[in-house]
Amino acid sequence: MSTSDFAGFDSLAIHAGQEFDPATGAVIPPVHFSTTYAQDGIGGLRGGYEYGRSGNPTRTALETQLAAIEGGQHGLSFASGLAAEDALLRSVLKPGDEVLLGNDVYGGTYRLIARVLAPWGVGLRVVDMSDLDQVAAALEERPARMVWVETPSNPLLRITDIAGLARLGHAAGAVVVVDNTFASPALQRPLSLGADVVVHSTTKYLGGHSDVVGGALVMNDDALAEQARFLQFAAGAVSGPLDAWLTTRGIKTLGVRMQRHSENGDAIARFLDAHPGVARVYYPGLESHPGHELAASQMSAFGGIVSLALPDAATARRFAESTRLFTLAESLGGVESLLNYPDAMTHASVRGTELAVPEEVVRLSVGIESRDDLLADLEQALATAG
Repeated sequence: MSTSDFAGFDSLAIHAGQEFDPATGAVIPPVHFSTTYAQDGIGGLRGGYEYGRSGNPTRTALETQLAAIEGGQHGLSFASGLAAEDALLRSVLKPGDEVLLGNDVYGGTYRLIARVLAPWGVGLRVVDMSDLDQVAAALEERPARMVWVETPSNPLLRITDIAGLARLGHAAGAVVVVDNTFASPALQRPLSLGADVVVHSTTKYLGGHSDVVGGALVMNDDALAEQARFLQFAAGAVSGPLDAWLTTRGIKTLGVRMQRHSENGDAIARFLDAHPGVARVYYPGLESHPGHELAASQMSAFGGIVSLALPDAATARRFAESTRLFTLAESLGGVESLLNYPDAMTHASVRGTELAVPEEVVRLSVGIESRDDLLADLEQALATAG
């Protein structure tokens, strides 16, 4: 079966890289746990496999699947999202180069650049990527080697015009990177809008069940893919075979899960928006969101992440500790609903910087449970928080 036989997202998610086992006819390809592979004479590799770090058939299947669902030529799978980011950054940058980063991003991304790569001579500037005039001014002031954005962003759900950003970045000679973790390729495909590279924490929606850590890069440029693949091998932060298989299994239901995440997210955002105890709701599906029309033009739905601001930090903390169905925990994108207090959890590393998250903000990762149960839980938590 060839992926040229079909074009629908769900068909690609289910079948890309998933040819049946030729030896047994098993519909689901086996998990290959072997760390090494027999050679037919010195250098006589079977399928190009010699050692588990350089290649594994289960990881190859996942990488084929990743490329297909993002509409790219090359997919690479890593042990974590940050491992994928690190490989990409080191594939492109050298001492003296600079990254222009969005001012609302995952705290770990900022920490990786500011505290790990900066001592090696990599520069960092931060700008509001939802305002292309600010981006243009920053690039005119000083060109950047890489432009990096999350859209929707974490945790304030800002929306960036990917096509417009790509034009500005390319005119300045920059590699344009989009972290597509929040939307997933089921809702948004940045490569088709002009981005050079898509980054994922596959731990989140792609895996989808909070049981596997991973990361991914997808791109079209052959030379960049070759360099990133070299770092994947040479630095060794590859995904193990069981992790790859679990991620592949999650991707097969990504389309239907994202539909339910989006439906529940929209219902919860509208409930919170009308609640007198909530100061503000951040969700691009709301018509009042400043990026709503743009999001509607480049996304097929608005996803399951909803952030809200309570009247003050103390109320936000009480609310975060009062839910019953929403679990107070790091991460997002699983079938179960999670609640996160960014200032002290996922974004603690950016406290005191221009990326700091307001103390009154709580982030919800809305799962696929029964909607009425989710709404009832938020209702009682808001009442308890007072």
